Amino acid sequence: MKADVLAVTGVSKNFGAVSALRDINLTVRAGEIVALLGDNGAGKSTLMNVICGSATADGGSVLVDGEPLTNLADARRLGVGVVYQDLALAPHLNLAENLFLGNEAVRRYGPVRVLQRQRMRREATEAIERLGISTLRDVTMPVGRLSGGQRQVLAVARAMKWAKNLILLDEPTAALGPKQVGIVLDSITTAASHGLGVVLVSHDIPSVLKIADRIVVLRHGTIVEDRTPAGLSVAQVVTMMVGDE
Repeated sequence: MKADVLAVTGVSKNFGAVSALRDINLTVRAGEIVALLGDNGAGKSTLMNVICGSATADGGSVLVDGEPLTNLADARRLGVGVVYQDLALAPHLNLAENLFLGNEAVRRYGPVRVLQRQRMRREATEAIERLGISTLRDVTMPVGRLSGGQRQVLAVARAMKWAKNLILLDEPTAALGPKQVGIVLDSITTAASHGLGVVLVSHDIPSVLKIADRIVVLRHGTIVEDRTPAGLSVAQVVTMMVGDE
């Protein structure tokens, strides 16, 4: 059995008198795709923020590859990649520049730092080829010219390049057409096939049922289901999410 790349144990998070997360226990193995599902306000985003280090838990622990993660610096050091819903791409920069945004390859000549553009383009091409996306071969193209699906795939490629253990995705198929959704789902399964653990938050239940190895359903800050999606219908998942409400 593959090792756990993520272990969340007894995590709680409060906002004033509101309990956003209560005694959350979750594991993700290398190469596994786990979908976090739940109605609005169920605690999905809060849990993602705790896992990626942008929010601090009030109790419990988060381990990535066996090491504690408590902040964004830990997440970066431990190889956690995040694809936010807004993607955090710069439309005026090209694909290669976006892939290296915040991780630019530079060479020092005394006090002078010079971008290694050729290296960045070469490694960007390799990163995109790992996902098998033929429509993004020109890494000198400005991101502003890409479709929504292409931008999403680029964001996944960037997360894959810098992640060593885990990728977190927030609504990766939101506002995309069916063809673009298929391309993005393929990129996510490819990331998992390279040994990365994948955690995604999504309201796109049909897509989740296609690619997730496990679904974890949150309701009012607690996990109410943690199971394989095999044999489940969309209606059954919705019932799990809303309960008797």
